[in-house]
Amino acid sequence: MGAGEQDNRGGLPAAVAAYGLWGLLPIFFKSLHHVGPFELVAQRVVWSLALVVGLLAFRRALGPLRAAIVNPRVLLPLTASALFIGVNWTTYVWAVNDGHIVAASLGYFLNPLVNVALGVMVLKERLRPGQSVAIAVAAVGVAIMAATALTTLWISIMLALSFAFYGLVRKLTPVAPMAGLGAETLILMPMALLYLLWLGSHGGIAFGADGFTTAMLIASGAITTAPLVLFAVAAQRLPMATLGLMQYIAPTLQFLCGVLLYGEKLSQGQIISFGLIWIGLILFALDSYGGARRARMAAAT
Repeated sequence: MGAGEQDNRGGLPAAVAAYGLWGLLPIFFKSLHHVGPFELVAQRVVWSLALVVGLLAFRRALGPLRAAIVNPRVLLPLTASALFIGVNWTTYVWAVNDGHIVAASLGYFLNPLVNVALGVMVLKERLRPGQSVAIAVAAVGVAIMAATALTTLWISIMLALSFAFYGLVRKLTPVAPMAGLGAETLILMPMALLYLLWLGSHGGIAFGADGFTTAMLIASGAITTAPLVLFAVAAQRLPMATLGLMQYIAPTLQFLCGVLLYGEKLSQGQIISFGLIWIGLILFALDSYGGARRARMAAAT
């Protein structure tokens, strides 16, 4: 077996594990339903930073983190990405614990399509005909969702937009994944600590209330960092077309958690909407895979 095949085989389980962990996040956050969403996000920031700095120090790779912090051209966009991911985390945690897991999953189904729209508008990328058809089908699904589930549509749009803009900023910012996450959590740390101190002074902090809650809040750092590390491994070892197809594992698992585990009900409009969005995503994925395959064949000739 060649080295390239070994890399691909190592990348596949890493991708499955990363997207699987992201997809099962509702179970983790539901177990902390008694903790307020702002405290959950603040604790997530604190323990993510501790873990990332620890991992970078263990690997003797703190240099990129220091370089990102002292370089204004990197720090300023990372401040923007930190705010985007902070909004994303807070919205997601609130949605899960308020019984809107299906609406949250829709946000991540929409995210690839929002990424494409940003690519066209900001990066001046051009769409193939197949991609345009796929986006048009999904857009009809979103329109139906807007008409039938208006009260939760904002959750889906907020999650899709915040994560898409986060991804765009990170794409344009020259920083490694771990160093970038470390800088982002460091930027969010003052707000997180101030909120936790205020909460503690008012007797409302959940951390330390009991062993289970405390352990789970500490574990939120690993829950945040581990999928990112696994995703970085997968991104290095798998073709982008394969990785793009696998990204739908996470919202699919989230959707199934909402419907099968937590009994969220789907209206007829939501069923039709999800059906059209899934058709659009399948068409988009097939077109992306075909385009990547043709590009490889052209490069080989």
